[in-house]
Amino acid sequence: MSDVDQPIDHESADDGVARGQTNNFEKHIKSKRTWLRLLFMIVMSVAWSISVMVTSVIVIVNFFYVLLTGDTNPKLTGVGHSFAMYLYQIAEYLTFNSDERPFPFDGDWPHADNDA
Repeated sequence: MSDVDQPIDHESADDGVARGQTNNFEKHIKSKRTWLRLLFMIVMSVAWSISVMVTSVIVIVNFFYVLLTGDTNPKLTGVGHSFAMYLYQIAEYLTFNSDERPFPFDGDWPHADNDA
């Protein structure tokens, strides 16, 4: 039988693949887990922005501390390291390299090794 002679309700193999992809698409669109992740990603993006501002202040203060004393402030360096690790955790989550939500959700605040 040629393609012209096939009944209208006949499905080709390609139609089944397309329908399977459509069903997967609908499943992913309706996934509460995906939409919840979007919500957390928005919150973590705000946390990222705030953390960048705080880190910038730490950088400036530590620069002037070095300028005046000739040495870094160990406490400020430790706090800066904690913020750097926090920014890393946020980036890992936002880029889908980690499913663990950073502080204050799943993870604890990162501590630098030299924190007192």
